[in-house]
Amino acid sequence: MATALFAKRAPFAIEKTSALFRSSFSFLRNISTTTPINSSAENAAAAGGEAKKPKRKKKKNLFEVAQFLPNWGIGYHMAKTHWTGVSYEITKINLYKDGRHGKAWGIAHKNGVPAADAPKK
Repeated sequence: MATALFAKRAPFAIEKTSALFRSSFSFLRNISTTTPINSSAENAAAAGGEAKKPKRKKKKNLFEVAQFLPNWGIGYHMAKTHWTGVSYEITKINLYKDGRHGKAWGIAHKNGVPAADAPKK
């Protein structure tokens, strides 16, 4: 008899405790995401008169781009973003130990036509 009574009330008790946990976690999440009204960082920024500028994203060099290409980009045409109509077809790459720097050779191309016969360092 007691077990039957407990079995009937068990789903109600579980719902009540789960609702309590949800509301308490919701309350904690709201507290942790709000910003304080007077923070020391805001006071320091106001005193200095400078606003924080977002950092610029570091641009990748040739070797950081070529490492994801097949055969380290040999045979691919590469150019800087501000070069118009000029590119280099990579013929050889010599990497330093860190893998982010090294030497590269390639044939210069202007408007899709090779500008020189020999590779340029």
